[in-house]
This record gives sequence, structure tokens and C-alpha cells, in this order.
Amino acid sequence: KIKNSNNNNSGCDVFSGRWVRDYTRPLYEEWECPYIKPQLTCQAHGRPEMDYLYWRWQPNACSIPSFNATLMLEALRGKRMMFVGDSLNRGQYTSLICLLQRAIPDQHAKTMEYIESFQIFTAKDYNARIEFYWAPFLLESNADNPSKHRVSDRIIRNGSVDKHGQYWKEADILVFNSYIWWISGLSVLYVHSQITNIVKIPMADAYRIAMKSLVKWIDKNVDPTRTRVFFATMSPTHQWSYKWHGDWKGNCYNETTMIQDPNHFGAEISLMRAATEELNKSTVPVTFLNITQLSSSRKDAHTSIYKKQWGRLTKEQLANPKSYADCIHWCLPGLQDIWNELLFSKLFYP
Repeated sequence: KIKNSNNNNSGCDVFSGRWVRDYTRPLYEEWECPYIKPQLTCQAHGRPEMDYLYWRWQPNACSIPSFNATLMLEALRGKRMMFVGDSLNRGQYTSLICLLQRAIPDQHAKTMEYIESFQIFTAKDYNARIEFYWAPFLLESNADNPSKHRVSDRIIRNGSVDKHGQYWKEADILVFNSYIWWISGLSVLYVHSQITNIVKIPMADAYRIAMKSLVKWIDKNVDPTRTRVFFATMSPTHQWSYKWHGDWKGNCYNETTMIQDPNHFGAEISLMRAATEELNKSTVPVTFLNITQLSSSRKDAHTSIYKKQWGRLTKEQLANPKSYADCIHWCLPGLQDIWNELLFSKLFYP
């Protein structure tokens, strides 16, 4: 049975630990999972080494339970689990589907549907639905189209969580995230009566607006006796290697080892602070999936150049692979499977 969160922090901190070599990994093979988008299939796109796969996370004071797909499917029987956020959350969602679908060998017993902002995996024998909902800012924005969201000027509407939130109701497990779209400057659209005013405000202030709106929605719409709420913290990027004392002109391209500095932090601390401060004000318990610090060392685990590209590469780009390396998203299988092991541990052993 999935347990309710009691916000008890006296147990083991599973997010504080170290990476340990484990050649029994990965937990599934890339070719086994038909749901991985080509933007994340690093092996299929020619990644020459696999060292990034052979790691597990070992907390300092305890061990996390092995991921048990059958146990989780049984716990999800008759339930609805939903991931809400951006492409990083979609990556974690895809990882979870890959982990679960191995326990459903009958191809007719599982389906995947794409309906507007939704991606819906159904395990028919369990009457279980695991969904992803595209809302990169959580608030209403001009990037809400799940397939056409490449906009130069990103605009959010102040406080407008209900546009998306109407679709999150009745979920039994909610996993939110929102980060990467905020770290380029954006404008906030304020609407007061008939007056529309677009203003540009600091990133952390805009992010805090979203967190306040999310808390307001959670407190109004979530029954804590029925629904578990999680918030995945910032997925770190590795776009500038000088931040880990590397080449000043480098990034994650050709990086095959971890960052050894345990204090390296690959995300905006101001946003982390805003999320923590605001979500802790919720009257409904919100469990943090604190994946930022443990992922900050993993400059080796990004998709880099080993992915489907959005457009044809120029001669200049081909001559300089660093110029088009993706140092934001992660290969699957890979790091995000560990995020789901931690989610699994928090679901059953909060």
C-alpha cells in the first residue's frame, strides 16, 4: 500500500549519499522500452561508451529498497498517477514507464495515448493510469502547446494555475516540477480587469509567483488522506565547464566522468530557496524529491550530441560538437531511473 506522507524527517535522508559502481545496471535496456523519445536514446544515436549506466545511489545512513515494478503496479491498481511539468519531468515519467512496463509482458495489456497536453500510459490488468501533463511553468503561458512551444519571448499569466489545474484533480499521486524554462529571462502577463500589462521581473520573483499559486491550488484541491504530492527539485545543467574547474569553453560534451567536488551545485539556488520556502507553507504535505545535489555531479549522464536533433546541423556545428551538445536532458536508461528509485522509496517508506 502506498503510504500517506507524515512529513516526518526523522528517518534516513536518502538524498544524502554517494555514487557506487554497480555493473548489474541499468535496470532495463534502451531497446526494451518503446516509449523513449529519440531525443533521449543515446545508445541508438551512437554514444560510444556506457560507463554512465553503471552507477547506483547509496545513501550515507541507510539503503534504498530495490525498485519492484509488480509491487508498484499493485499499489497503483485502480489509481491515477500524474507527472506535471516540463521535458525533464517527462523524462522521469518515461523512465518510470520503462521500469513498470517490463512487468507487463503482454503487449495488449498496456497502451500509450497522446491527447493534447496529456501522455497516458494504461496498465489494463491493473486499471492503473500513469500520466504526464505538459505545463512547463505550471502557470498558463505562451509555451503551453505540447509540440509547438519554441517561443523567443516567454510569457506567463500571473496566478493562472487553474487553466492547467482543472486537469490535475482526482489524481492519487501528483509529481510536479518546473525549472529549466525559468532560467532564461521571461515576462509576466498581469491582467487586471480590462487592463493588460506585460512586465519583466526577476527570475526568482516570477518563480515564487508560480510556487505561491501552486500551493494555493494544492491547498484548495488536494485531499491529503487520498493524494500524495511530490515536488521534484531542479534538474541541474552542465552547460559551462568552468563551473567545475574545467575548460572555460567546454560543457558536457565528451564528459565521461563525474564531478568530484561534493559541493558542486548545478542549479539556481535562489529558485531552490523559493520552492522550499513556499511549498513548506502548504497545509497539504508536499514531499520533496531532492534530486538536485545528487545529480549535480553527473555531467557524464546528459544526452550531449547523442540524440535526435531538432533540425539539420550546419557545417559549423558539425565542426564544433560542443556548440549543439544538450547538457540539460538525460540519457535513458540512466540517471532518471535513480530518481524513480528514490520516488519509489518515498512512496512506500516515507
